[in-house]
Amino acid sequence: MVPRKGIFAGDDPFEITRSWLKEAEAKEVNDPNAIAIATVDPEGLPNVRMVLLKEIADDAFVFFTNYESAKGQEIESAGKAAFVMHWKSLRRQVRVRGLVSRESEEASDAYYKSRALGSRIGAWASQQSRPLSSKSALLETVAREGLKHGPNPKRPPFWGGYRISPLEIEFWADGEFRLHDRFRWRRSAPDQPWDIQRLNP
Repeated sequence: MVPRKGIFAGDDPFEITRSWLKEAEAKEVNDPNAIAIATVDPEGLPNVRMVLLKEIADDAFVFFTNYESAKGQEIESAGKAAFVMHWKSLRRQVRVRGLVSRESEEASDAYYKSRALGSRIGAWASQQSRPLSSKSALLETVAREGLKHGPNPKRPPFWGGYRISPLEIEFWADGEFRLHDRFRWRRSAPDQPWDIQRLNP
């Protein structure tokens, strides 16, 4: 069953997500591309945090981070992650679960170069997720890395993109009396066809 009417119309879940995000960009005050991404540590304890989704490709969702951060280490270990993108203004959300791989070096380089210089230097300076003695210590490191790398720093080898290839995507839209609309797209592998089901709210 492929949803054909209303906000769920279409047979490509990536295109539906792009359409919803475009609508949200006109309504959300801050960061309509924010996602809460969940990973698990070696003991199976979940972690969740907000990051910015930077691309909805034809076959994956892409974000960028420090590979040595907690999320990076957990992704490298498990090879899997999940996220939810929620737009309160639209009363909609998209949930994704899937397999994770690193983005290409070329794509990571290109995105890194598009960032503000301060953010590029900050990527060199921050040992993300690890203990920090003080904010002043971080600022000192930022200044030192700025002098070291200059106005056109190369991308740190420990920083880059991840691609989430979904095995499951769920579209959720608010309904009156909490009778929400939910459609789940599921497949056994990234190269397999989607099975689509309407779910109870």
